[in-house]
Amino acid sequence: MTVYRKVIHVQSHGKTTSYINITDEVRQAIEESGVKTGICAVISPHTTCSVFFEEYAHDRDENGDESLQHDLNIGLAKIFPDHVDANTYTYPGEEHYKSVESWPNAKDYLPNGRQDLWNGDAHLRSTLLGSSEVFDVTEGKLGVGSTGYVYFADFDRTRGRQRRCVITVLGE
Repeated sequence: MTVYRKVIHVQSHGKTTSYINITDEVRQAIEESGVKTGICAVISPHTTCSVFFEEYAHDRDENGDESLQHDLNIGLAKIFPDHVDANTYTYPGEEHYKSVESWPNAKDYLPNGRQDLWNGDAHLRSTLLGSSEVFDVTEGKLGVGSTGYVYFADFDRTRGRQRRCVITVLGE
């Protein structure tokens, strides 16, 4: 059995939810793996990010999001409204801030000691959608239809940043 692992990097913009089409990278990893029959797992190691599978929608909104992504934003906001102030969600609380202040990279999470960069909605939205997808690999190709695409979503709007996505292909 072959196990092939590839880490790709994607850049989120942080203004709105960032949707990144990673279908080509997934297809390339499958090809590089040499696996003809098996599975491909696509995983986000970040707690405010998701990986999902959706039809490519050609229409875009004013933010550049595809129409299905726009509709997803509307639906998720109904379930988990935007985190606009300290009263929207109980997260993050004082104990969490204390913990973050002890991290070696605390300034990345609390620039200038700020405690008003709320992202509870991002955590909840990514929890709902999940951090990974598993795909069929058939005849050395991503086993999906022609309209299916793989997306990496960063729901955290506090700032743009580079994110990692792990693609693991297993099989024969």
